[in-house]
Amino acid sequence: MLYLVGLGLGDAKDITVKGLEAVRRCRRVYLEAYTSVLTVGKEALEEFYGKELILADRETVEQEADSILKEADVCDVAFLVVGDPFGATTHSDLVLRAVKLGIPYTVIHNASIMNAVGCCGLQLYNFGETVSIVFWTDTWKPESFFDKIEKNRHNGMHTLCLLDIKAKEQSLENLMKGRKIYEPPRYMSVNQAAEQLLAIIQNRRLQGAEPEITENTVCVGLARVGAPDQQIASGTLSQMSTVELGGPLHSLIITGTMHPLELEMLQLFSVDSSSFESNASQTTT
Repeated sequence: MLYLVGLGLGDAKDITVKGLEAVRRCRRVYLEAYTSVLTVGKEALEEFYGKELILADRETVEQEADSILKEADVCDVAFLVVGDPFGATTHSDLVLRAVKLGIPYTVIHNASIMNAVGCCGLQLYNFGETVSIVFWTDTWKPESFFDKIEKNRHNGMHTLCLLDIKAKEQSLENLMKGRKIYEPPRYMSVNQAAEQLLAIIQNRRLQGAEPEITENTVCVGLARVGAPDQQIASGTLSQMSTVELGGPLHSLIITGTMHPLELEMLQLFSVDSSSFESNASQTTT
């Protein structure tokens, strides 16, 4: 049996009882280590689970999936995913490979950022398409995610923005020379995401457009959701570019049309209460 087990968002104890039971009876246990991170390290998980964990980076999962599934037809193998196995990213390829090999699989779900963002008070059924905001480089500055945010905003929907993670990335030079040398991990902050959005707004105006999203659009910054030191801050997009929320992982929400209860909840986390005064007229009853 192949078990895909969600670990939740906080620490080792966020795994479900069902998930923990599955992990403890598995011969091999892999920890997916490139789409998200917990607030504790691999060693803390190993101590709590009573199992040695094998780190599975992007290269392993995408290029060596058969090694994960090896002997899973005669013994139990677990693949652990921070959040939910089918939350922010999918592992459909692993499931499809297992099915083709005749290996049964079980998915054990858990909380993910996709539903835990409700902690800020915005109602989950008012969210539109989720987008990913990637790190810009000197030569690559995509804006396609902004168009999706605008579409959601135009339809009155909130947008959850998942912020880029660069783990075990190679420089272009090392990649071209085939050297297995990796850059230090980087995690996009709310500040960085807001700065890129503000830059896009300026670009659009220079092109003669007036974006749906402006410097004064109400946003929500979230950090380490599900952890004891979780942080939430609400305010304008401009304020999000300067707010300090500490270490990773961060997420950013661009609000759409807000229900009065949503607005009231967001004010609990406001950087400056005056940020919400101009938005009172945008709420629905």
